[in-house]
Amino acid sequence: MTKLALHAAVAAILAAFAFSAMAQERGRAGLLSGVTRLPPITLSVGKPLAEKPYELESGKYYRIEITSDGTGELAIRGPEFFRNVWINEVVINDIEVRPLGVDSIEFDSAGTARISFVPIRPGTFELMIPGSTGESQRAVFNVK
Repeated sequence: MTKLALHAAVAAILAAFAFSAMAQERGRAGLLSGVTRLPPITLSVGKPLAEKPYELESGKYYRIEITSDGTGELAIRGPEFFRNVWINEVVINDIEVRPLGVDSIEFDSAGTARISFVPIRPGTFELMIPGSTGESQRAVFNVK
């Protein structure tokens, strides 16, 4: 075996070990276990956003639908939430958007936005209707 062939074989073995270690790390982070679908958030004038707080684990992959029933022009805002999750995509009318960041989503009429994300930092975060003060006008995410 030539030196070049020996170096190539060693490099291939090292790459296989590195790939295996990366796959194990992603598996521990929950990314290989599939998506967890969360109960949807519904935007409707005078109605609560969520029935109870969402209990999440950092490193797991989640999907949530945010739906407006069209009873008013409503938005949902959560800069702290969005800064502490990695957003895979936001899907609106079968159009997939892969943003670098989000602050809020506004609905001018009825529709649905589906967000796929991975929480990256433990804590308690909220999505809320801007300008509202009522507890029912916010969705709470407890990330462990």
